[in-house]
Amino acid sequence: MAEESFTDAELAFLRHARFGELPRRVLPDERVELAETEPPRTWLDLGPSPEQQRTLLAGN
Repeated sequence: MAEESFTDAELAFLRHARFGELPRRVLPDERVELAETEPPRTWLDLGPSPEQQRTLLAGN
């Protein structure tokens, strides 16, 4: 099977046909640094608190 080679213009057309119009490039001076609004969750946040654990165990 012969390998096809496309020109840059043909590849650009195929990319546009597959993905559509790309958004405008963000320039470095337009970028904004984001700050966290809440502290990151830790593994301890995923389960019940020690007080909730005692309540659950006492109920059994």
